[in-house]
Parts: sequence; C-alpha cells; structure tokens
Amino acid sequence: MAGDKEPTMTDATPLGFHHIRLELAREPQHPDGDHDMGYDILAPLTAERRLDAAVWREAPEKCRVRRFSHGATLAFGRLRHAAPDRWFLDFEPGEADDAHGFRLADEVIQTGEYLSLSTGDQTHTYVVARAEPV
Repeated sequence: MAGDKEPTMTDATPLGFHHIRLELAREPQHPDGDHDMGYDILAPLTAERRLDAAVWREAPEKCRVRRFSHGATLAFGRLRHAAPDRWFLDFEPGEADDAHGFRLADEVIQTGEYLSLSTGDQTHTYVVARAEPV
C-alpha cells in the first residue's frame, strides 16, 4: 500500500505460499494479450491449488500484491479476504482502486489457467503465467 516498503515475493514467507504471476490475456484492445501488464501475488494455496483462507488468516500481512506495466511497478498492495468467499486486491484505502476477483475462491490457480479481475467498471482476464512455491 502507499508508503509500504517495497516487498519482495520471498521475504520470510510461511509454508504453503506461492508466487503467482498474472499476465493480461487476449482481449479486444490486446488481441495477443500483454505479458508486460499484470500482477505478482504472494498468497497461500491449498493442496488443491485454491486460495487458502485459513493460512491467509494466520498471516494476512504476508499476502502481498504488485501491479506492473511494461517494466514499471504501478502499485503495491495486499491480497484481502472477506467472508464468505470474496477475495480482492487492495492497493489504497477505500475501494476505488480495488481489483475484485470473479469467484477466486473457486479458481484452481495453476500455470495456464485464466481468471478475471474487475476494477471499477472494467473487467480483464488474466492468464496464470506462474504459480510456484516460495
């Protein structure tokens, strides 16, 4: 979040955490997708490769997010969980810049899978380019 020290994807992470890289998938404005636009997420995954709310509750401060575009970091934030199964990327206080996942609790997060994030009135699809243990 604003003012946070720049996090890394491997700082003292608990067991079960993964570095997840999302890259913009094909869409009308980007017919080939764009591997230089997306998110790096540090998050716990279950054995079934779904976001792990139980582990998240133990260490929410470790669940970090970086939004990037063409070599630049645009923002740092946190992965947040809201009951019952709502996940979102939180960058600044308030909801204006939050990226809400569509059914993220149900998504299997593994390389090659797709997921959607909505910010404001825009929804984009991302491909999981990486989901590796750290």
